[in-house]
Amino acid sequence: MDDMAVSKFKATCLAVMDQVGKTKRPVRVTRFGIPVAEIHPPSPSQRPITWIGSMAGTGKILGSIIAPVSHPDEWDVLR
Repeated sequence: MDDMAVSKFKATCLAVMDQVGKTKRPVRVTRFGIPVAEIHPPSPSQRPITWIGSMAGTGKILGSIIAPVSHPDEWDVLR
């Protein structure tokens, strides 16, 4: 784990977070030599990032998918 002074971290915060994300090495931020924070890479996600296919297998088809819902004699538009 690398140590970094809080003043240097404040000046290069975004670059340090990018570095931690790429190298997966944590950084300890110190103030007067005393640790005040640790920056760790994120843990791996359990869920897929994309939403495509997230509802797969959750629906059921009941009955015919091409037949009308009701008999054509019951339709008002045909009267």
